[in-house]
Amino acid sequence: MIIIDDEEFDISIISLTRRADFLDKTAERTVDGRLHRELIGVYFNYQLKLGASLNVSEYQRLWEKLTEATDFHDVTVPDETGTPYTYTAYFSNIGDELRKTKDGQNYFKGLTVNFIARDPART
Repeated sequence: MIIIDDEEFDISIISLTRRADFLDKTAERTVDGRLHRELIGVYFNYQLKLGASLNVSEYQRLWEKLTEATDFHDVTVPDETGTPYTYTAYFSNIGDELRKTKDGQNYFKGLTVNFIARDPART
Protein backbone atom coordinates (compact mmCIF):
# COMPACT_ATOMS: atom_id res chain seq x y z
CA MET A 1 0.00 0.00 0.00
CA ILE A 2 1.30 3.45 -0.91
CA ILE A 3 -0.17 6.80 0.12
CA ILE A 4 0.32 9.99 -1.89
CA ASP A 5 -1.47 13.23 -1.00
CA ASP A 6 -3.79 11.30 1.35
CA GLU A 7 -4.81 8.94 -1.50
CA GLU A 8 -4.20 5.22 -0.96
CA PHE A 9 -3.09 3.11 -3.91
CA ASP A 10 -3.54 -0.64 -3.75
CA ILE A 11 -0.38 -1.63 -5.61
CA SER A 12 2.05 -3.95 -3.83
CA ILE A 13 5.57 -2.74 -3.01
CA ILE A 14 8.26 -5.11 -4.27
CA SER A 15 11.15 -3.17 -2.76
CA LEU A 16 11.74 0.04 -0.90
CA THR A 17 15.25 1.48 -0.88
CA ARG A 18 16.04 4.27 1.56
CA ARG A 19 18.99 6.67 1.41
CA ALA A 20 20.14 9.31 3.87
CA ASP A 21 21.75 12.02 1.71
CA PHE A 22 23.85 14.71 3.41
CA LEU A 23 23.58 18.13 1.75
CA ASP A 24 26.15 20.87 2.34
CA LYS A 25 25.72 24.59 1.91
CA THR A 26 29.47 24.79 1.40
CA ALA A 27 32.26 22.23 1.44
CA GLU A 28 35.84 22.97 0.58
CA ARG A 29 39.31 21.75 1.36
CA THR A 30 42.00 24.05 2.61
CA VAL A 31 45.63 23.89 1.50
CA ASP A 32 46.45 21.46 4.32
CA GLY A 33 43.87 19.02 2.89
CA ARG A 34 41.34 19.40 5.68
CA LEU A 35 37.67 19.45 4.68
CA HIS A 36 35.53 22.29 6.02
CA ARG A 37 31.81 22.03 5.52
CA GLU A 38 28.57 23.68 6.47
CA LEU A 39 25.95 20.95 6.63
CA ILE A 40 22.38 21.94 5.75
CA GLY A 41 20.88 18.63 6.82
CA VAL A 42 20.20 14.99 6.15
CA TYR A 43 17.54 14.17 3.57
CA PHE A 44 15.71 10.83 3.51
CA ASN A 45 15.10 9.79 -0.09
CA TYR A 46 13.36 6.63 -1.24
CA GLN A 47 13.14 4.49 -4.35
CA LEU A 48 10.09 2.29 -4.70
CA LYS A 49 9.69 -0.66 -7.03
CA LEU A 50 6.04 -1.57 -7.33
CA GLY A 51 4.42 -4.80 -8.39
CA ALA A 52 2.30 -5.56 -11.40
CA SER A 53 -1.44 -5.20 -11.00
CA LEU A 54 -4.35 -6.80 -12.76
CA ASN A 55 -6.41 -3.79 -11.71
CA VAL A 56 -5.64 -1.59 -14.72
CA SER A 57 -7.70 1.37 -13.46
CA GLU A 58 -5.86 1.42 -10.09
CA TYR A 59 -2.50 1.20 -11.84
CA GLN A 60 -3.52 4.01 -14.21
CA ARG A 61 -4.69 6.13 -11.26
CA LEU A 62 -1.26 5.73 -9.64
CA TRP A 63 0.53 6.53 -12.92
CA GLU A 64 -1.56 9.71 -13.26
CA LYS A 65 -0.69 10.75 -9.69
CA LEU A 66 3.02 10.09 -10.13
CA THR A 67 3.17 12.07 -13.38
CA GLU A 68 1.13 15.10 -12.26
CA ALA A 69 2.77 18.41 -13.12
CA THR A 70 2.98 19.32 -9.43
CA ASP A 71 6.05 20.63 -7.61
CA PHE A 72 5.68 18.51 -4.46
CA HIS A 73 3.55 15.76 -2.95
CA ASP A 74 3.03 14.37 0.54
CA VAL A 75 4.08 10.72 0.55
CA THR A 76 3.81 8.06 3.23
CA VAL A 77 6.24 5.16 3.34
CA PRO A 78 7.02 2.61 6.07
CA ASP A 79 10.05 3.15 8.31
CA GLU A 80 12.12 0.53 10.15
CA THR A 81 9.52 0.16 12.93
CA GLY A 82 6.69 -0.32 10.45
CA THR A 83 5.24 3.04 11.40
CA PRO A 84 4.26 5.29 8.50
CA TYR A 85 6.73 8.08 7.71
CA THR A 86 5.14 11.03 5.91
CA TYR A 87 7.15 13.76 4.24
CA THR A 88 7.04 16.17 1.31
CA ALA A 89 8.90 15.13 -1.82
CA TYR A 90 9.11 15.48 -5.55
CA PHE A 91 9.13 12.50 -7.89
CA SER A 92 11.84 11.61 -10.38
CA ASN A 93 12.90 8.77 -12.67
CA ILE A 94 9.42 7.27 -13.05
CA GLY A 95 9.26 4.31 -15.39
CA ASP A 96 7.68 0.96 -16.11
CA GLU A 97 7.46 -1.59 -18.91
CA LEU A 98 4.72 -3.32 -20.83
CA ARG A 99 4.14 -6.82 -19.44
CA LYS A 100 1.44 -8.04 -21.84
CA THR A 101 -1.51 -7.06 -23.98
CA LYS A 102 -4.69 -9.09 -23.68
CA ASP A 103 -8.08 -8.37 -25.24
CA GLY A 104 -6.98 -4.85 -26.15
CA GLN A 105 -5.89 -4.07 -22.56
CA ASN A 106 -2.26 -3.25 -21.71
CA TYR A 107 -0.73 -4.51 -18.46
CA PHE A 108 2.46 -2.93 -17.14
CA LYS A 109 5.07 -4.06 -14.60
CA GLY A 110 8.29 -2.85 -13.03
CA LEU A 111 7.04 0.59 -12.00
CA THR A 112 9.81 2.50 -10.22
CA VAL A 113 9.83 5.98 -8.74
CA ASN A 114 12.23 8.05 -6.67
CA PHE A 115 10.87 10.26 -3.89
CA ILE A 116 13.29 13.13 -3.27
CA ALA A 117 12.77 15.04 0.01
CA ARG A 118 12.02 18.76 -0.08
CA ASP A 119 13.19 19.36 3.50
CA PRO A 120 15.86 17.77 5.67
CA ALA A 121 14.71 15.03 8.02
CA ARG A 122 17.54 15.88 10.41
CA THR A 123 19.49 19.07 11.00
